[in-house]
Amino acid sequence: MIHELLLALSGYPGTIFTWNKRNGLQVSQDLPFLHPSESSVLNRLCKMGTDYVRFTEFIEQHTGHVHQQEHYSSQPSQTGLHGIYLRAFCTGLHSMLQPYRQALLDLEKEIHGCQILETVYKHSCGGLPPVRMALEKILAVCHGVMYKQLAAWMLHGLLLDQSEEFFAKQGPSVGGATAAQEEEEEDLGIGGLSGKQLRELQDLRLIEEENMLAPSLQQFSLRVEMLPSYIPVRVAEKILFVGESVQMFENHNQSPSRAGSILKHQEDMFAAELHRLKQQPLFSLVDFENLVDGIRSTVAEHLWTLMVEESDLLGQLKIIKDFYLLGRGELYQVFIDLAQHMLKTPPSAVTEHDVNVAFQQAAHKVLLDDDNLLPLLHLTIDYQGKDSKEASGNREGTTPPQETSPREAPPTGWAALGLAYKVQWPLHILFTPAVLEKYNVVFRYLLSVRRVQSELQHCWALQMQRKHLKSNQTDAVKWRLRNHMAFLVDNLQYYLQVDVLESQFSQLLHQINATRDFESIRLAHDHFLSNLLAQSFILLKPVFHCLNEILELCHNFCSLVSQNLGPLDERGAAQLDILVKGFSRQSFLLFKILSSVRNHQINSDLAQLLLRLDYNKYYTQAGGTLGSFGL
Repeated sequence: MIHELLLALSGYPGTIFTWNKRNGLQVSQDLPFLHPSESSVLNRLCKMGTDYVRFTEFIEQHTGHVHQQEHYSSQPSQTGLHGIYLRAFCTGLHSMLQPYRQALLDLEKEIHGCQILETVYKHSCGGLPPVRMALEKILAVCHGVMYKQLAAWMLHGLLLDQSEEFFAKQGPSVGGATAAQEEEEEDLGIGGLSGKQLRELQDLRLIEEENMLAPSLQQFSLRVEMLPSYIPVRVAEKILFVGESVQMFENHNQSPSRAGSILKHQEDMFAAELHRLKQQPLFSLVDFENLVDGIRSTVAEHLWTLMVEESDLLGQLKIIKDFYLLGRGELYQVFIDLAQHMLKTPPSAVTEHDVNVAFQQAAHKVLLDDDNLLPLLHLTIDYQGKDSKEASGNREGTTPPQETSPREAPPTGWAALGLAYKVQWPLHILFTPAVLEKYNVVFRYLLSVRRVQSELQHCWALQMQRKHLKSNQTDAVKWRLRNHMAFLVDNLQYYLQVDVLESQFSQLLHQINATRDFESIRLAHDHFLSNLLAQSFILLKPVFHCLNEILELCHNFCSLVSQNLGPLDERGAAQLDILVKGFSRQSFLLFKILSSVRNHQINSDLAQLLLRLDYNKYYTQAGGTLGSFGL
């Protein structure tokens, strides 16, 4: 009823607080739940609201500053009263009513939803026993509403909150949750993670810098301003996890035999425990958190069993590694050879079909004939003019383009290539479309490195075919440049596959095998994916841009060599000179970045790549420049 009172005092009556021309605002006489003393207090407030309505009505009649509904009007229009002094008077009156309007706004912010719990709780901590006892009884009644919302949310995944009063909400948090400093180091009961560590894992600031990698919006989040101070954020996080898990399980469950089993059929027992807490005269944080922990542990362990044991999560991660992270290198080597001619030009409507045929052929050539796996994989081509629905192919695990404005046509089919994987239930909880899109970014990057490495190897084969022929100075420069390019690309490839992918993947498997808690698995996987994006320098723009420039120079060099098998003519020599200078410039820039960055978060990754490139100090002795004529 507080909302109705504040609206009435603002000039908008309803069925509880009514308006008539003679008496103004009044509380309805047909409310059996109101005590006469309460009606008296409310009517006193209504007199103040009546004065406000009539003041604003007067201002509206003579200036039009404030618009009120027609049924407020209690006086005929006084068309005879006018003048600039009257308008000035109304303007002054309007400004004097601003503190009243601001007071109503402040009350709306202070006394709303679960914030009522905080207000009552603070006032119940006073030293007067009668006041304290009365407010404790009021607080117990208010807690009854909270326990009903908790039961619906944690046991059935239902967010019953039409007035947006609960501390859990649908959609992402606005501006992020700001927890008290003392909360940051408290254990969340998730594999020993503290609240601060959890937020660090979920905080992808680097990803936010890339529009294409904007973090996926959480389906639910905390409304921290609604959380009473006596309920810690760590407990609210557990409540959020339980409700979100139950809700996702119920909404996406495709196996009727498993329905309702996420709580192991203990809903009635947990409901009885919540009812018991509701009956307690005083709120006990210890009892409350113990019950929340019990429900969370049941949900997390069941999800772990469902994901790891019944759905073979480790096998699914191996598939992700083999296909998105190029673990099946021999497959992609054959695919690159088969698809090179069809992807070196801008894509068309038939390119997607052609590359999937090539992919199937490559799988057969490397004896990958898994009839259950291959139908779940599909290469996609996002070409200009392609409808977003067609781009997704109506497949699970694909993400519609994030830009709504027209995009430039990709220069080649390689730039538009993606991989879609049809994720089976219930693994969709872990491998969401946004997660698979991030894997796709890594996939395109790794494939570009592997493709350039293959092209440089092909150039070496051409060099070996002509080694018995007489060479000139231009040939020496050309093959020296190829050696330097291959040196850099080979070490980059080794760094990505061994130092990043294999290392991070083994850590992920160890963390999964060391727990029986689904939330620990999800956090470990999020950490794994964010580390892939960070350690491969996709999120570090200067390094990523420099590496892409180097790969493009290598590709252009390979094209030049393939198109000119004999000695280079004058035009070819000029192009080679441009490539030599460009590669020298970019390799020098890369060396400077790798050796100068001192940020603790990325320094170790840069140092590891520099160690691969400069293990014998050749890079250093060359002044950080590769491919120049003087080397």
